[in-house]
Amino acid sequence: MSRLPELAERIERLLLRHEEQKRTTTLLELQLRAVTDERDNLRSRLAAARARIDALIDRLPPGEAAALVGAEDTASSSASLSAAQSASAAVAAPASGRLGTGSESE
Repeated sequence: MSRLPELAERIERLLLRHEEQKRTTTLLELQLRAVTDERDNLRSRLAAARARIDALIDRLPPGEAAALVGAEDTASSSASLSAAQSASAAVAAPASGRLGTGSESE
């Protein structure tokens, strides 16, 4: 019968841990939703900016437009490489400390 208090204590600890995990999951879901919304907004802004640039390029005389398209391809390749490097650095960075155990407010 002495194991009964030990089991009760363990169950209490497990319940507390479960509640903590639920709070953490909720915070992560909110953070994911915010980041997804931000990504979608940035994609939309990028598409609009590209459309404006394409419209400006279309207004250029034919010789200048061809020169810019070649420069744009080079700049685009550099930007893609830079973005990939930034993304890999962000993934490699430790995320500890950004999310608490649910005991602090955001």
